[in-house]
Amino acid sequence: MAVNKLALIRYKTIDHCLQNHYRKWTLDDLILACSDALYEYEGIRRGISKRAIQLDIQNMRSNKLGYSAPIVVLEKKYYAYERKDYSITNIPLSNQDMDTLNQVVGVLKQFKGFSYFDDLAGMVTKLEDQLFRQQNKGASYIDFEKNERLKGLEHIDPIHKAIMREMVLRVNYKSFKARNESDIIFHAYMLKEYRNRWFMLGKNQKNNSLLNLALDRIVKLEELPNEQYLAPDFDVSTYYDDAIGVSKMPNQKPYTIVMQIVKEHEQYIITKPMHSSQQIIRQDRDGTVFSIEVVWNFELEREILGYGEILQVLSPSRMVGHIRRRHQVALKAYEQNK
Repeated sequence: MAVNKLALIRYKTIDHCLQNHYRKWTLDDLILACSDALYEYEGIRRGISKRAIQLDIQNMRSNKLGYSAPIVVLEKKYYAYERKDYSITNIPLSNQDMDTLNQVVGVLKQFKGFSYFDDLAGMVTKLEDQLFRQQNKGASYIDFEKNERLKGLEHIDPIHKAIMREMVLRVNYKSFKARNESDIIFHAYMLKEYRNRWFMLGKNQKNNSLLNLALDRIVKLEELPNEQYLAPDFDVSTYYDDAIGVSKMPNQKPYTIVMQIVKEHEQYIITKPMHSSQQIIRQDRDGTVFSIEVVWNFELEREILGYGEILQVLSPSRMVGHIRRRHQVALKAYEQNK
């Protein structure tokens, strides 16, 4: 069954709507969303009939396109996916798709040895694994880091588009510490992943302050096309160069932090540096002394504490005292629970 470009845009839009389980979707809501998408991508303003969207849903439900989408109607008026993990983007590949992708993998593998294509290595391995699983009924011999229950991933695409198009966002946000949700008029500059969680960096219009928002705490977001976008007044691409993780104040200065790891475990630091600024100062029978130059934040402390007794901070003295106190508090908690 041949599918034209406009129909594909509608299918993708309906799919995106139904993946948002925090909202109930009527037929009119889906019509409006598809109309907005057609205007955004194709500049088409003409209206979409109810019959057209009903046919789209019927096609998505059927196996004509390979979707077999589990679309149900709740309370006789709200459309939803019966399975919360479903998306038309997760459908199995056809034999023709498999053949094409196998050829692509073969071409990409030729570039894996060139320094210009170093970043391809992980991507090619993931693609090879996906193809193998498709061809071997789910069998896999490589386990990538992932979090199947991670929230907020549905916001990545609209945020990325808003950044590229310089669109202001209204973000309905509820932090872990807040009792109630808050509305933030937000100017997004960057999406960043850290330890399998996603964040967006940008400015809060209310006080012009730089904010870092976790995507899994976003309840709802929408574009505000009539608001003037505030362009960043700093180099976004290098903002996190001197940080481990995502916590950083705009004018925060990095520290030169010197640490020592015991001999038996030094290869963990040598083969996988804690930060790109890492420098080996000396190696002897007591272990390896090294330095990194980063801002002092929560993620840095967590990284250091994660090594436990095998890693010791040598300087600056203020950090030495702080990490020592945190170890003492942890030890006291264990002793109280004997």
